[in-house]
Amino acid sequence: MPEFTVNRRSLLLAGLGAAGAGLLAACSDAAGTPPLVDPSGSPVAEAETKRRGTGRERPVTVTATAGTVDLGGGTTAATWTFGALPGAAVRTTAGDTLVATLNNHLPAPTSLHWHGLALRNDMDGVPPVTMRQVAPGGSFTYRFVTDRPGTYWFHPHVGVQLDRGLYAPLIVEDPQEPLGYDEEWVVVLDDWLDGVTGTPDQAFAELRKGMGGGSGGGHDMSGMSGTGGTGGMGGMGGHDMSGHDMGGTGAPAGQQPSFMLMGATSDLLGGDAGDVRHPHHLVNGRIAADPEVYRSTPGRRVRLRIVNAGGDTAYRLALGGHRLTVTHTDGYPVRHEEVDALLVGMGERYDALATLQDGVFPLTALAEGKDAAGRALVRTGAGEAPAVSVRPAELNGRILAADGLRAADEVRLPARTPDRTHRIELTGGMARYDWALDGRPFDMADPTAHPFLVGSGERVRLEFVNRTEMWHPMHLHGHTFQVGDQGPRKDTVIVLPGRTVTCDFDADNPGRWMTHCHNAYHGEAGMMGLLAYRA
Repeated sequence: MPEFTVNRRSLLLAGLGAAGAGLLAACSDAAGTPPLVDPSGSPVAEAETKRRGTGRERPVTVTATAGTVDLGGGTTAATWTFGALPGAAVRTTAGDTLVATLNNHLPAPTSLHWHGLALRNDMDGVPPVTMRQVAPGGSFTYRFVTDRPGTYWFHPHVGVQLDRGLYAPLIVEDPQEPLGYDEEWVVVLDDWLDGVTGTPDQAFAELRKGMGGGSGGGHDMSGMSGTGGTGGMGGMGGHDMSGHDMGGTGAPAGQQPSFMLMGATSDLLGGDAGDVRHPHHLVNGRIAADPEVYRSTPGRRVRLRIVNAGGDTAYRLALGGHRLTVTHTDGYPVRHEEVDALLVGMGERYDALATLQDGVFPLTALAEGKDAAGRALVRTGAGEAPAVSVRPAELNGRILAADGLRAADEVRLPARTPDRTHRIELTGGMARYDWALDGRPFDMADPTAHPFLVGSGERVRLEFVNRTEMWHPMHLHGHTFQVGDQGPRKDTVIVLPGRTVTCDFDADNPGRWMTHCHNAYHGEAGMMGLLAYRA
């Protein structure tokens, strides 16, 4: 099995990376697009000077390397990481300048995207749109002010590298933290196949072949073989996983298993839950059979910082024997809500508080609609750990998604009529695996050909209209939008099949920014676009 399979994007980037920003400008002119703000232009530099900075620098080195990781329970995987799984959390204080040097020891080009941060455009880490790719053996230093407290993370923005082990949390501390808590636990969720059943590049190659026939809509695979489940609000009864992260491979003995997941459905996600078969689901880099154990004492108030770093899986998260008080999503405060469980899409983050009880409790990350789960344990006293097959009752209690939250008063956008509206249709399906925006797959060879144009100072409305039969976590770089009139401030939002989600933001960060589905495979297939400021 090859360690690396060259894909469409890598080949394109190899040529584009050598040309840099000059080629991007040429592409714009050739396509007849109005002049756009350059990622390193004076408007970008001017916006950076307006960020509230402390003058302190926080230097850090991130080394991307190939190697073998221990997932627990004797399970190992050959993969790519930032030295550990997850990578070591990077912490700054709001206003500090992060100076992060990426050393690429991989056999392929890569980059770092700082997910959720409103930073200067040329540090966003998206080849070829904002920077050249970092070649094998090369390095690049990112330098930008981290002016907004919150829970963020970083990962590559090249091909489907996100579905390897290249990710780590980024925590921006608030020097005037308003929350009261005793300790903090960063919880990173991930679906895993790399080095176990193949590589993400191999999975993407199979998916790109599609399922044949049909009109490109979602896939109804009822009656087809493979792992699946009922999912949904009441889909947990009677499922005993007997210690396994997922069921069988769906392939006869001796044959390479398919990467394609059949029959995964969820009421919470509006139907189809996912495309890709991941044999493991991890919490902080550990499989469910050999989980991480968080140790504390009864009565302590813990802040959970939850990140979904998965490639294809939404997680329903619950802490057995506890309720969670949700305080933030995607780095921004919300009106506090007490819930039993959270639905977390890929790229989303949630902060929640819990007062720990006495005993041993499972933190369960149910792979929504996939009859599988990751877990960790919280131990505050004596007692036996619950069996790996146990599913906390809280998973079927009050389940909250972002549409059940309201922005805190201090971060709600002031009322204003949008100056510009972009109605963006999410299109495509499994039949031809032709995921796209407005029926047009993003073209890495001509990234500025069809931009969604905005002007500095405008109130911009994005209307994400889901024409497909599958849910999509839509992410916007460089900005935080408000969901609806009173909803939370976010940068990643779940758009269910047949639904429209309205997102407003102020165009106050000039440059060229991606908006895309954070399903790693949908985005790579073409469900992404460029939001660009006019020069």
